[in-house]
Amino acid sequence: MSENSGSITRRDFTKGVAVGTMAGAIGAMGVYSYSPMRKQHFAKAAPPKVNIGEVKSVKVTNISETSWFDNKKLMGDIKGAGGLLVNQYTYNWPPFAQVKGKLGKGSYEEGVRNIKQFLPGKLEDAWAFQMENAVNPLNAGGFSALIEVETLEGEVKRILLDSGWSYDWMDKAFKREGIDKLLAGGKIDYFVISHEHFDHMWAIPVTFKYAPTVRTLYPKGFYPEGLDYIKVAGHRGELIETTPGLYKLFPGAALYNFQTPIICRVFGEQSLFFNVKDKGLVTVTGCCHQGILQFASTAQRAVETKKLYGIYGGLHVSPFDEWDPKYDDLVAVFKSWGFEKVGCNHCTGILTAKKLIEAGVGVVKGTARNGTKDPAYLGNGDTILFAMNDVATTPGVAGPAAGSATAAPAPAATAPAGGGVKY
Repeated sequence: MSENSGSITRRDFTKGVAVGTMAGAIGAMGVYSYSPMRKQHFAKAAPPKVNIGEVKSVKVTNISETSWFDNKKLMGDIKGAGGLLVNQYTYNWPPFAQVKGKLGKGSYEEGVRNIKQFLPGKLEDAWAFQMENAVNPLNAGGFSALIEVETLEGEVKRILLDSGWSYDWMDKAFKREGIDKLLAGGKIDYFVISHEHFDHMWAIPVTFKYAPTVRTLYPKGFYPEGLDYIKVAGHRGELIETTPGLYKLFPGAALYNFQTPIICRVFGEQSLFFNVKDKGLVTVTGCCHQGILQFASTAQRAVETKKLYGIYGGLHVSPFDEWDPKYDDLVAVFKSWGFEKVGCNHCTGILTAKKLIEAGVGVVKGTARNGTKDPAYLGNGDTILFAMNDVATTPGVAGPAAGSATAAPAPAATAPAGGGVKY
């Protein structure tokens, strides 16, 4: 066709298509901007804080914070087995030893076959096998704590946090602190497993020996070995897997499940929050593998509370007391949170406790008994109280004078040769 005939040229046609396409795209974007689909690219708003209720007080008894007794042996075993990312069930550590087991050549399946006939009632027989066959059985200790919470109505709720590593060490520690009688008498309301690490949950048969039906809670992320072991260890009661985020236990108390990768092929750790009336939030942690910064900021963000009032447990700063200058900044941030009372131990590191005290943080000192080697932090058998109308702790003060650390007289469990070393 000719230009004079009024028809469009190919150039005009192409131009028109381009303009039309652009207009259509702009129009589509306009429609999209008002549609629900637009929200998929927006940053999600922070969820509202949760009111978990309030309690009168929280008392924590340190059953055992000494997870092992020789740092060099432990790290040598981990390195010899292949490093920090290797499956912990292959180490040939107790209680999963093979016959004359070699470091790094074990398996959960074979290890548990050697002891299942003894669990949970014949712990001495199960441990005797470990003493003959496991790698460094005398280096095993464990972490465990008793948490006693008084509700606003005056009722006492008891939570057992973790069950340690060595059957022998933990059974003696349970008897020393009367945990065996509380379990057997049905006085423990919840058994909380913080995470799957050897030093926190491998001695669960000690708990189930006294209370096979105790309500047990573990964080999502357990591997098949850990889940099977809970059954083999003798548990016959309610078993609850907590999902990521907040899980309410009872008014004033909640768990928080952190989905975090951890060394030795472990995933997920849960900690506890308690809201003490007129004081603020008390946080209790096993190892704090999620990091103390994330732990505290999550507590502030997730729970409706007056302030961060207290903390107990392993803070995982310098577990082997090797100080990095960057930890000085962490100490400064920790102080800025304004915790009135800090009951640290376990993987915190003794050096960290001393640095916190020097910075003016309200760290409660301990009594260095029952295998704990330094009074810089709360040791085995010590207790700490967080309560309404409590007085702020003077940094580095120990004993009843500080209203917090106490040492009930009891026969001491004997640590293996080499002295108690914290994790």
